Amino acid sequence: MDTTELEKTELEKIGEGVPRADQTARIEAETRWAEQLALPPRSLGRLEKTGTWLAGAQGVCPPRQIERARLVLFAGDHGVAEPDDQGRSVSAHARSATAAQVRQISGGGGPTQALARVHGAGVRVVDVSVDCPVGDFADLPAEVTAGRIRQGTGRIDREPACTRPEAVAGFRLGMAIADAEIDAGADLLLPGLLGVGHSTPAAVLIAALTGTDAASVTGRGSGIDDPAWVLKCAAIRDALRPARKSLADQIDLLATAAGPDFAALTGFLVQAATRKTPVLIDGPGAISCALLAQRIAFRAPEWFVIADKCPDPGFRKALDRLNLEPLLDFEVRLGGGCAALMALPVLRSAIAVLAETGSYADEGLPEPLVRSRL
Repeated sequence: MDTTELEKTELEKIGEGVPRADQTARIEAETRWAEQLALPPRSLGRLEKTGTWLAGAQGVCPPRQIERARLVLFAGDHGVAEPDDQGRSVSAHARSATAAQVRQISGGGGPTQALARVHGAGVRVVDVSVDCPVGDFADLPAEVTAGRIRQGTGRIDREPACTRPEAVAGFRLGMAIADAEIDAGADLLLPGLLGVGHSTPAAVLIAALTGTDAASVTGRGSGIDDPAWVLKCAAIRDALRPARKSLADQIDLLATAAGPDFAALTGFLVQAATRKTPVLIDGPGAISCALLAQRIAFRAPEWFVIADKCPDPGFRKALDRLNLEPLLDFEVRLGGGCAALMALPVLRSAIAVLAETGSYADEGLPEPLVRSRL
């Protein structure tokens, strides 16, 4: 397999390989909720839809409890976050913060690891394009450093983020990591991006893929002030011009407007769907890649569920296009997969109730006088 090229026909074949979720299992779950459990109709609200989605994703009703949830963070820096001649940037953080976050999370620190521990999820960080010499991470595990494709990216408002071969390498890296995690027993994947400035290319992708203008997708990201917001909006506007010209070729779009870390996450999502593995998504970066995965494989969103209703305006645009409903409405802005980890107990709760609740007779309860669907 040529790792430096990915022809459009091959990408189309990859997309065609994504199956539908199991409709029989979904219908069985809907029937179980409505007719077989000792519960009033729709009494658990959207938890029932969540259990039904999981049944379809697993292909069995009731679904199996999640035993090995895996958070995978693709780390990379973005040239668009480099301060200009006046010291202004689209991010509130220096780009050196990305390398520090890689070390923090890889070492078991920060809110990501705290949430992962309490909810029983494994965490993997992959350095795809962090802007530091690869030797700076020599003391970190090989699973962190083995995926490095380049150091940083180009300024997407002035130049491509990376070359096409680098975008292809990122896409294939993400596919390979999805395969490795699933082969190791992962039954739920929580992908995300880690890197200063990544909400800017995410906004460019969302605007290009939804036909939206720059101002409508420009958020506050890391907590920027008004002058930085104006700078970010201008960068997104300028990056949108070449991005729109690349819409017909998803790999070119990733190379032009995003970078190898986004390519890796996109490949990861497509391969997870191909392997019939459910995916819990949060944040502007991940949802922008979900939009791109939908372009590659129209069935891919059947395997996705959104963790939280992020307040980022671009996220809201992407959410509407994907026609998916978030599990939570906590408006989490922090990245690192935190919102996905917070939503993980909701999935487990849906499975537990659907699998472990009996009928009225099983539970020793009288049948309701009237049982109707609301």
